[in-house]
Amino acid sequence: MVSRTVLRVGLIGCGEAAQSKIAGDMVSITTEPQTLCASPDVDVVFVINSDEYHVDHAILALENNKFVFVEKPLALNVRDIKRIKSAERNSNCKVSFVPTIERRIDIQTDRSQDIIGPNSAFVSQSGTFPKRFTDISPEDIEDKTTRATEFVRQALESECGVPITKSSTTMWRILGGLGSHDLSAMREALGMPNKVLGANLGQNKSVRVQYDTPYVKGLQTTLHICEKDGDGYRETIIRRTYEDPYTLQLKELYDWVVHGTPVKTTAEDAELDSHIFQMIMKAGGYNA
Repeated sequence: MVSRTVLRVGLIGCGEAAQSKIAGDMVSITTEPQTLCASPDVDVVFVINSDEYHVDHAILALENNKFVFVEKPLALNVRDIKRIKSAERNSNCKVSFVPTIERRIDIQTDRSQDIIGPNSAFVSQSGTFPKRFTDISPEDIEDKTTRATEFVRQALESECGVPITKSSTTMWRILGGLGSHDLSAMREALGMPNKVLGANLGQNKSVRVQYDTPYVKGLQTTLHICEKDGDGYRETIIRRTYEDPYTLQLKELYDWVVHGTPVKTTAEDAELDSHIFQMIMKAGGYNA
């Protein structure tokens, strides 16, 4: 726990995700993650950069005994989640990651629909107007691409037994990105599945948790209940709070760091999500 009421936060990554979700003035700037993570003026490290660097920077923060909050996905394969868990065991602090849903989940049919498209499709309309940076060196682009290739190879070939193709790679990255939110919520609501199957089941009631997207602050969550009412039909919409999901999660993070409340979205959670990704890849015929 941190014995202060005002947390000092260090951000690794100041691109689209950070600009859309986090408001605040920067006190100092560095291009070196090691400097940020080692700083005695930082209590919590937010890892909000590109997926390929989440693992190394989360581990770096843990090695410097900082609490870590990672944008999804925590990692792109189980091997690297285990690396983070190992670093966490050797640290005085803990790691958590963003799990919240970005689209909708039809709980009654265990069906997740990722239809919203790339993040930029809705962020560009949100009024936050994030900058798009192009001053990236060829060496950094090559490093990012090399990391992505190796991480996906580990996930698909070594852990799923699935051939690496354009479609399987795209599917895995979607699962690790937008798809991780829906599946985390589905697992929380229904439990860990034994396998992934296609199914169609009729019923008298449906319950849907709907997010326009928590990727943009200020959009609330609603619960939609559709049910048969005698010979009629009834629809109910419940809004538990006007606070958006990301604000609620930041409040939980504060309680976790300051008051020692249990971490909800742990590295173990991320590992369970990755196992569901593997089930989906195999059920989708990507191992053919």
